[in-house]
Amino acid sequence: MTPLVRATALALSFATPVAAQTTSIDLSEALQRALDVQPTMVEAQGDVRIASADERAAWGAFLPSISTSAGASGTFQPGSFPTNYSLGWNANLPLFEGFARLGNKRAAAANADAADAGLRGERFQVILTTKQIFYAAAASDELVRVATAQVARAEEQLKVASENLSAGSATTSDSLRAMVELGTARMALIRARAANSAAQAALAQQVGMSGLVRAVPGESLPALPDTSTVRTLAMAESPDILESEATARAAHARVTVAKSRYYPSLDAGYRDSWAGTESPFSGFDSHASSWFMGLSWTLFDGFDREAAQVVASVNRDAADSRAADARRQVDAEVIRQVALLGAAFEQIDIARVNVQAATEDFRVLSERYRLGVATSLDLTTSQENLTSAEVDLIQARFDYLVARAQLEALVGKEL
Repeated sequence: MTPLVRATALALSFATPVAAQTTSIDLSEALQRALDVQPTMVEAQGDVRIASADERAAWGAFLPSISTSAGASGTFQPGSFPTNYSLGWNANLPLFEGFARLGNKRAAAANADAADAGLRGERFQVILTTKQIFYAAAASDELVRVATAQVARAEEQLKVASENLSAGSATTSDSLRAMVELGTARMALIRARAANSAAQAALAQQVGMSGLVRAVPGESLPALPDTSTVRTLAMAESPDILESEATARAAHARVTVAKSRYYPSLDAGYRDSWAGTESPFSGFDSHASSWFMGLSWTLFDGFDREAAQVVASVNRDAADSRAADARRQVDAEVIRQVALLGAAFEQIDIARVNVQAATEDFRVLSERYRLGVATSLDLTTSQENLTSAEVDLIQARFDYLVARAQLEALVGKEL
């Protein structure tokens, strides 16, 4: 090895950094952790609880309202302080209010359905995001492996070039080109390690952990799912469609509530009351019971009812339009995702064959270069082709897994 080659190789050498302590998790654990800690899931669960409470309140409107009252009063007089006590309770029940309670009940039930669909949709969105981050972290591990193998091949190429230079069967240019290739490979490894750390930190944040989290993927790639009925399944179970249609039903129910203001209202009630100067614990002097029934009908309110009716009708029409558009959008997106999924799956086989061919090509050219019958440029090109093929295979696997997760999130069901 010439002094120039030796000095350049020494300059390119670097100390391998000490790997940070990491925690390894598989996909199922990552998904469970993410579903437990993501704020959007907590918010969606809260929406379900609120909708459930509203639905219970809508049912409660059909029950009588009951209240109690108690009081004491007195006057200051010389030598005495007479006190009057009172106690009572009353119940009130709307008998008819223009079908407003029925409309509110239907609206509350539809809102509860929309909240359930929203929770389901948010769950699959969290699953999709977690899978994307998990697969990205797993792919970054593979890219580090590829970069490490690239460095090893470049080191071997430099070693062979130096030996051939000493034997007189190679030129200094070959050694310098090999050192450039080694430096390029080492810089690629540095970038791959940095990207790997960033991906692992992102995964740690997503699953609610600190530090770095390493993704441990399954041993085998999931098979291509049956997509023959996925469009029908999406139309029936897509969270986006279910939520938009439930929202439309709620808007229709609010039209009924708005129309109820044109009808009269009929209320009934009952009251018991006790009063006297004796202590409540000793009894009261008087007791009275009463009942009432009242009818009220707003004949004109300055067109407020008409304005409310227009607003409710406009909101209903808009909700119907959004629901129809959601169905079209889901249908179009399913077609697109199915095409992407099939293409990604086919690319995996092509990329795998390319890796095998590139590996064999590099092996043959390495041996030929060792024997002095191939140029360093041929070997460098072959090594670049092998690295590119390995990266393409990792990317193809990543694209397939992400496309599968996107389709599942769209359909709202694991395939």
